[in-house]
Amino acid sequence: MNPAEEYIFNQPEPYKSIMLNLQLLIEHTFPKMVMKYKWRIPCFYLDNRPICFLNQSKDYVDVAFWHASHVVKHAGQLVSENRKKIKSLRYRSVEDIDDAVFINVLREVEYIKNTSFLK
Repeated sequence: MNPAEEYIFNQPEPYKSIMLNLQLLIEHTFPKMVMKYKWRIPCFYLDNRPICFLNQSKDYVDVAFWHASHVVKHAGQLVSENRKKIKSLRYRSVEDIDDAVFINVLREVEYIKNTSFLK
């Protein structure tokens, strides 16, 4: 088991289940996504570019997206808390996860990462 997987499996419930569910959604949406262990948390990369990371914080799982400040669809559901480029979706239970919203944000962030104005 790699360190990113260990991080997820060592989380207490309900955070472990939330992270496993999110990991499945990420890998199902982008089968070529690679999970790496950076900054002591699981980070997801596509074509060697970071897309998002998972972090258990306080009483929720934070799914933070790079360049999410450019996200239009579901922008009202993203939390920034004084971050400039990173915004996140937060989940306190597996039932809080709206698969469609999560996948839409994930796809939009991936699209933004591929646009020329960010390169």
